[in-house]
Amino acid sequence: MYLQEKPSLRGLHFVQIDEFYPIDPRQHNSFYDYVRKFYIEGFDLDPAKALLINSEEIVLADGKHYSEVFPDNLIDLSLRNREAVGSLEKLQQESIFRIDNWCTGFEKKIRALGGIGFFLGGIGPDGHIAFNTRGSDRNSTTRLTATNFETQAASAGDLGGIEVSRTRLVITIGLGTITFNPDAVAIIFAAGDAKALVVRNALEHEPDNLYPATVLQRMKNARFYLTAGAAVQLHDSVEKYFREGEWTFEKTERAVFELCQKIDKYAHNLVLEDLKNDEYCSLIPGLSLNTVTEVIESTKRKIEAGLMTERNTTFLHTGPHHDDIMLGIFPAIIPQLRHITNKFHFSVLTSGFNAVTNTMLLELLEETQRLISVGMIQMLRYPDFFESGYKFKWDKDVSHYLDKVADKDEAGKLRGICHRIVRAMVDIYRLKSKDDLIEQIRKNIEIIRNSYSGEKNPPDIQLLKGMIREYEEELVWAHYGVLVRNIRHMRLGFYTGDIFTQQPDRHRDVKPILEYLRQIEPDIISLAFDPEGSGPDTHYKVLQAIAEALRQWSSEKDLSGLRIIGYRNVWFRFRPSEANVFVPVSLNSMAVLNQSFRDCYISQVNASFPSPAYDGPFSHLSQQVWVEQYKQVQLILGKNFFYENESPKIRATHGMVYYKEMPVDEFLQHARELEKSVEGVNIH
Repeated sequence: MYLQEKPSLRGLHFVQIDEFYPIDPRQHNSFYDYVRKFYIEGFDLDPAKALLINSEEIVLADGKHYSEVFPDNLIDLSLRNREAVGSLEKLQQESIFRIDNWCTGFEKKIRALGGIGFFLGGIGPDGHIAFNTRGSDRNSTTRLTATNFETQAASAGDLGGIEVSRTRLVITIGLGTITFNPDAVAIIFAAGDAKALVVRNALEHEPDNLYPATVLQRMKNARFYLTAGAAVQLHDSVEKYFREGEWTFEKTERAVFELCQKIDKYAHNLVLEDLKNDEYCSLIPGLSLNTVTEVIESTKRKIEAGLMTERNTTFLHTGPHHDDIMLGIFPAIIPQLRHITNKFHFSVLTSGFNAVTNTMLLELLEETQRLISVGMIQMLRYPDFFESGYKFKWDKDVSHYLDKVADKDEAGKLRGICHRIVRAMVDIYRLKSKDDLIEQIRKNIEIIRNSYSGEKNPPDIQLLKGMIREYEEELVWAHYGVLVRNIRHMRLGFYTGDIFTQQPDRHRDVKPILEYLRQIEPDIISLAFDPEGSGPDTHYKVLQAIAEALRQWSSEKDLSGLRIIGYRNVWFRFRPSEANVFVPVSLNSMAVLNQSFRDCYISQVNASFPSPAYDGPFSHLSQQVWVEQYKQVQLILGKNFFYENESPKIRATHGMVYYKEMPVDEFLQHARELEKSVEGVNIH
């Protein structure tokens, strides 16, 4: 059905459901700015009929601005219940009560309209809707409240780091607000496997404060709109997987693995009745105890595949972001790196500037400024440095830093980073002298100091941040002698830092990948092989760009012998049945992972943009994932398979990496199916 003209929505009332507090409403990372731009203006709604949350319009004690009342934007909600000490706390206490009254008034305005008639929202990593986090009262109303770690981690990208989001409060409508109108239509949308557990809890768990979205079960017109990935853990989806279509050995493996976990029983201890009494194992054709034996033997073969050593092989390991490769398959790469007949190339496809906070860049620029002033950036003395000298000895910056790691010289490490910043700035700004460099550093410091956390940086600052991330990646692989020239930083153009990023472009984004493939002619390519993500995110776009490059390359060259390694890391996990290679991980590998991560990924040491699943460095989360996967395998093979094994590598195993190896055609088929699942997303 097509309309002759766009329908007018100016008769509708619009309610903003939540906001950080306090936050400047003019900042692009405020929800106030977002709804004004994309809803009020975008849908041509009547601003007079909008109930919005503007921090500057909430009147505080003595009519003061929130920046005067709450220095550093910190609000102590214990002042609701304790005696205020000193004049500032009294001012803050009165202001908090005024905010509470404002929230009550906001709630009254919503209810005076008859409540919300149409609610549209997502669901957070802890299951929150609006900012009603895990544990919220199901009859809660609009209020000023704190959030939990999962929500703070999810908000870190908006606010410029967990350091900001951890202390920032929110104003949110309540669960009671959302459900006040029993006839309302409430739509929750969710995309990707990462949301599968919270979706299942929302839809299949009894109403419970631990699962905020269960409150929607009281509404007859509530609906969840889900992608296949987000629905994958629902009982109906599991039923469909096992009961529809041809039975495969992958289904057998999944059923047996999940039975062992469900009843906490080792595979060799299973009896036939265990299998027959399980709703999915009972579906296995020709079911017998031999079925379990087949799964055990298949698991052993996967481990054998993970222990194979390659010779005379050219590897290309790719990652969407810096650290993705390390967090995904580090233990699988290291044994291959040690063989001199193998050739290694690494490529990170995006700039990664979003992972570098303004605070970190400011500190590094100020230290660079200081080192220049005391004559400790000695390469500036070379007469040709600004003309051409800065282009050389990038490996020396790496070696210098790692020497200082070995020497436990923190000041020396910092000086090494500053050397790289100098080279990067000369390259970015085409500086011609030491004075030009000093002036540009001063300008950059001024820009950063005048920026708010989470603000989109100018392109040159983004590039500088990205080059810091590139240096970090070079440091990691230099541990094993990989030269800077063998690490290609693609900086694909779709990665811009905008709210809505661009789609991959055939010329801009695919062409550089294709040219690199032609140049190095890899035998094995590794890539982030995530399932459907939460929207068409960076991992998805990188996968599609690589797939398109391979399609074009296959028209020029026979790729039947090319092997693709699909890995996952801290964001998504394989089921054991989905992966066909299991790589044993020793405690030594875990120690090297954590030490290298801490030493090299300087921007990640403080975990400013953590996973909602873990409050700490990503390397710790990777280790946690590998240990959990090892426990899954232990249930199938038994603990004694490991500690009594003839192989020292198997005896030393305390973790397990899963990945999927496949031929090019299989990978391209998967990429095409994934592309079809995302409406309107194509390589241009």
